[in-house]
Amino acid sequence: MPKMKTHKGAKKRVKVTASGKVVAMKTGKRHLNWHKSGKTIRQKGRKFTLAKPEAERIKLLLPYE
Repeated sequence: MPKMKTHKGAKKRVKVTASGKVVAMKTGKRHLNWHKSGKTIRQKGRKFTLAKPEAERIKLLLPYE
């Protein structure tokens, strides 16, 4: 059986922590920020943990992470 390949798009966007949780950045902070409040922009700067069903789906894309 050949080796499984890592999904490079998923690898660039998420990280699997040592405890097995999947962490990603929040969306909506790249551009068009002029009409957003400072509070919103600050909140979007943090990372967040993905929900369990979504994390299981992402882990299939990252077999060696």
